Amino acid sequence: MSETITVGEAVARTLEQYQVSTVYGVISIHNLPIADAIGQRGIIDFTPSRGEAGAVTMADAHSRFRGLGIALTSTGAGAGNAVGSMIEAMNASSPMIHITGQVEKAFLDMDAGFIHETRDQLSFLRASSKQAFRVHSAEQAVAVLHKAIQVAQTVPCGPVSIEIPIDIQNTQVPLSVLSAPLHRAPLPPISTTEIDIIWEQFKSAQRPLLWIGAGALQATDAVKRLADCGIAIISSTHGRGILSDEHPFSLRAFHNADAIDALMRTCDLTLIAGSRLRSNETKTWSLPLPHPLIQIDIDPLAANRNYVVDLSVTGDCKALLEGLADKVEQENRPIASSWRQQVQKAVEQAEQQLREQCGPYSSLSDAVEQTLPEHGIFVRDITVSGSLWGSRLLKATHPMHNIHSLAGAIGLGLSMAIGSAKANPNSPVVGLVGDGGLMLGIGELATMAQEQLPIVLIIMNDKGYGVMRGIQEKYFAGRQYYNELLTPSFSKLAESMGITAFTVAKATDFKSTLEQAIALNQPVVVEVLMDNIGTMNFSGPPQKKLF
Repeated sequence: MSETITVGEAVARTLEQYQVSTVYGVISIHNLPIADAIGQRGIIDFTPSRGEAGAVTMADAHSRFRGLGIALTSTGAGAGNAVGSMIEAMNASSPMIHITGQVEKAFLDMDAGFIHETRDQLSFLRASSKQAFRVHSAEQAVAVLHKAIQVAQTVPCGPVSIEIPIDIQNTQVPLSVLSAPLHRAPLPPISTTEIDIIWEQFKSAQRPLLWIGAGALQATDAVKRLADCGIAIISSTHGRGILSDEHPFSLRAFHNADAIDALMRTCDLTLIAGSRLRSNETKTWSLPLPHPLIQIDIDPLAANRNYVVDLSVTGDCKALLEGLADKVEQENRPIASSWRQQVQKAVEQAEQQLREQCGPYSSLSDAVEQTLPEHGIFVRDITVSGSLWGSRLLKATHPMHNIHSLAGAIGLGLSMAIGSAKANPNSPVVGLVGDGGLMLGIGELATMAQEQLPIVLIIMNDKGYGVMRGIQEKYFAGRQYYNELLTPSFSKLAESMGITAFTVAKATDFKSTLEQAIALNQPVVVEVLMDNIGTMNFSGPPQKKLF
């Protein structure tokens, strides 16, 4: 008689084949066969989050670094709790798998009041995922998991959901259902013709501008070669660090700075490489981009999505930019010293403008920059500090060292920091959150403590929604409603969980406190009392028209 295993064990073994190191999740009566198999085998680490949203966000962050993140949730309300985080993973094109349970197969879609049942769960999973699957038979569970991983890892990547009825999870299947993992689909080859087409547009430009996004994360060498030839480079916030902010031709992420706007208007070509040109980075698509406008993207649907371009090329940014860099280097055009000076002056003016806007908090940005080791990772939530100094003033010198929410939702920062730390066990992590956003996922402080992760969590406590205050001040004649929140002492809350905590009430203490916190190499909370330090001038996302 052939050996049999449960579907739960088949799932665990299949994840092991894909070199999955960590599964993030909340155990439930509707996923215990899978969790039990992971625990019995003892090969994959299971990180118990305090909520399904946290689990998916942790897996999302993990996947950005390691190429495949796994979250395990319950069904019904549990799967529903994961939806917001799935939307974030969709925005980030994260190759992530969300495995959720389902009621027993006999009661599926019966509206019978079975525990954890929800009407048409697959529809809301489809709406928040790149694709969603239901396992209909025990013998096909492994095949569906292979397919889901293939879809998640096929560019453009994205999160994929799988629902597995609880009785199927516990069903015995032959060991022979296991099969070899699938290889990631190769990127389509690039022809010299495509490079030549771009070069024909490019070679007559005297002041070309290259706008890079996350699609160019693998093209660091090519981007630097182009910058070394005097091409000005501006990056999306997700593409920060592809070119070091310290490069003399880096315009950093100063999209909305007046000086950078003026400089860009003097350019005579724009090449967009792997960027969606998001609304916050283009003043809701009103930022003028010089023509001819050329777009490179692996996704053919990206063409003309937000700007009508003169030339669209579908392909891998890395290969195309490397070919273009070869052409530019062969031309060996001298770099005008006046152009270098204008770029550097515009960056200096943009930085000074931002420092004035940040006020005393610019010294907090400097403190993070000076104390976080070069291999450290900065993770920021959507908060006033994150949107001002965290996203632009704080220098980025390496790709994927400034992580944040792409969907713009608050409350994901702590879970992102946890997933980033688990995926990079040898790198210190500094997380930046606001008091309002943190309260959406405050339970994950216990996860940070239990896992003993080297995260320094900076909590900007202004006792409310600072972003909303700024918007109400600017657009609603200063009328302030519903933005004041009761907040706990986060330092005392952290200490109750065994987390070392510091409270900062003076800007002069930023650097020394962070030095102490990072040196501990353990979970630390740094609570910044903003009422004592001062305010930042922030009126919401930069847009052409809001109300």
